[in-house]
Amino acid sequence: MRFHRIIFGRTALMRGIPALLALPLLLAGCGAPQRGTTSTEAANAFADAADADPYLWLEDVTGEKQLDWVRAQNAPTVAELESDPNFEPTRRRLLAILDSKERIPYVSKHGAFYYNFWQDDKNPRGVWRRTSLEEYRKPDPAWEIVLDLDKLAAEENENWVWKGYEILEPGYDRCLVALSRGGADATVQREFDLTTKTFVAGGFSLPEAKSRADWRDRNTLYVGTDFGEGSLTRSGYPRLVKEWKRGTPLSEAKLIFEGEPDDVSVSAHVSLDHGRLYEFLTHAVTFFTVENLVRRGDEWVRIEKPPDVQVGTFGEHLLLRLRQDWTVGGKTYPAGSLLAANFDAYLKGDRNFAMLFEPSPRKSLDDFTATKNCLILVELENVRSRPYLLRFENGQWTRTPLPAPEFGTLSIAGIDPEESDDYFMTVTDFLTPSSLYLCRAGEEGREKLKSLPSFFNADGLEIQQFEATSKDGTRVPYFQVGRKGLRPDGNNPTLLYGYGGFEISLLPNYNAGVGAAWLERGGVYVLANIRGGGEFGPPWHNAARKENRQRAYDDFIAVAEDLIARKVTSPRRLGIQGGSNGGLLMGVMFTQRPDLFGAVVCQVPLLDMRRYHKLLAGPSWMDEYGNPDDPADWEYIRRFSPYHNVAAGKTYPRILFMTSTRDDRVHPGHARKMVAKMKDLGHDVLYYENIEGGHGGAANNEQRAYMQALAYTFLWRELTRN
Repeated sequence: MRFHRIIFGRTALMRGIPALLALPLLLAGCGAPQRGTTSTEAANAFADAADADPYLWLEDVTGEKQLDWVRAQNAPTVAELESDPNFEPTRRRLLAILDSKERIPYVSKHGAFYYNFWQDDKNPRGVWRRTSLEEYRKPDPAWEIVLDLDKLAAEENENWVWKGYEILEPGYDRCLVALSRGGADATVQREFDLTTKTFVAGGFSLPEAKSRADWRDRNTLYVGTDFGEGSLTRSGYPRLVKEWKRGTPLSEAKLIFEGEPDDVSVSAHVSLDHGRLYEFLTHAVTFFTVENLVRRGDEWVRIEKPPDVQVGTFGEHLLLRLRQDWTVGGKTYPAGSLLAANFDAYLKGDRNFAMLFEPSPRKSLDDFTATKNCLILVELENVRSRPYLLRFENGQWTRTPLPAPEFGTLSIAGIDPEESDDYFMTVTDFLTPSSLYLCRAGEEGREKLKSLPSFFNADGLEIQQFEATSKDGTRVPYFQVGRKGLRPDGNNPTLLYGYGGFEISLLPNYNAGVGAAWLERGGVYVLANIRGGGEFGPPWHNAARKENRQRAYDDFIAVAEDLIARKVTSPRRLGIQGGSNGGLLMGVMFTQRPDLFGAVVCQVPLLDMRRYHKLLAGPSWMDEYGNPDDPADWEYIRRFSPYHNVAAGKTYPRILFMTSTRDDRVHPGHARKMVAKMKDLGHDVLYYENIEGGHGGAANNEQRAYMQALAYTFLWRELTRN
């Protein structure tokens, strides 16, 4: 059963990487390899550009001249920051945390085995491994290696990075393994035998692309990929889905659905759910509007609903999550609701719903999972996790609250909904090492399976939650982590982190890197829950989309001003950090309010909002930001496009831009062009581009530790200057 993939565009797994610009999960892994623009294409685009851009040549991702420019920009950054006496100790400390054998090896159950992917100093690329529950309970389990990526990379002379797998159910003896070159989103997918632990000779194999494939049966795949000319959308994702039979060439696969070039993506999914087999087509017209079809015999039947309603199943039940208010059957259900109906009756026109979750202005649905007999919901009440157990008995749903910590964040996952009511629960907060529990729905008590050690000294630290008032009067919550009895003298080095987009919630979690590299040294860490995110459900997100985008930026400014007003910090001691959509946030902050900040770390960012929709996956994000080619949209977009608002003669805080050559989601040209322009305007900026690593910025722990050390070293240097 793959429950969350169908319902949501995101899962709790993303919580640990808020910098990512998270495409809906229904799109993850789709499309063709994104190669960036070639020199010829860049020249043509330059000629056609609405306003001439002398830095357009930097959009050629892998050109020799362009990479020479990258190396020339990296060199002074590396020289300056590596020379800091704190850099190397910080890097070693962070690497030790990332490579620690005491990290929690999270697992997923398939058949009799519990699978885990693991990276450490001896396995930098990683090993995919498995064990039994009995072994997993032990402090040091015995693992069976299924696939060694370091060995495979050496044998095939490829820079393989793990990107996951798609397993055949219910046999659990075959899967499709997805491997990326250098960390890009584009992957090679190959059939793998889980019994012999070898790739299947002559088995299913897809060349490098952002493909989306799923098993229909042992000898049939649903495939969306780059089938050749015209098979991709403008966003670079598949617009064709085909049914591919074993032993036949991919070119002979049968077409089952065709989208339009201006769509975002199309894909097909199969879900084994409480004994029922569902086959779905997902036609993503925009990032947030989706047409869903279900297979009935040889026909595909459209699920009638508003286009932005998200669809899932729980056995015989159809689950619907609303992004806007919906009036149906004489009743209005508010945005953010989770509704349940009998699946078969719904297809016949019945609109009798049970309200499984009803939102309020400060309460939203964060996540949910299934066990054999229950649904478990995790709700957010003022950005604090609150879990509930739901059962369907005698035609009615019952709801029971479960225990929860005051500030903790809960992540839940049904272990095997076809067989048991067991589920995993992870409990975490800023200061308490994360713990993984084995629970059983309906039973009190829980078994602690694993927990992190204390990677940093949290003695004397405390978590507080405050609210700032935004420009339009909206109350914006934020978390502050720092010393108890913090002196309100405005002199505390403070790092403010934000994202504010795509309905992604930023929640408390145990971030050992922040603790070791920032909090232990006396810094204050702040997490802002600004609009555009999902902390208060779809309305909180929709409030900062498109023409209302400035509200997210006003919220972040309000949090910064509140920190200064409370004398936690001052502009020269206040640093900010964000990546991807959060990188755009950083760009807006230093161009709109440079007076508020002392240092900025801007990672894998969007910055040129005039051309973002022409680069890589950018067209898929127009439902979030708007269409720059529409004069009405450009009128508001230009006001927050950092690339178009940076100017000579202004005083900006010092900025470190960081990106990756192999990022095939957010084009590295955004950061490259911004740095080139700012330097030509006379501004002092630093730049570091990892030659590999994908949208996450790094492909292994060594690279992750290095880039994090660069960022923390830069911030501490800038914010503690006299």
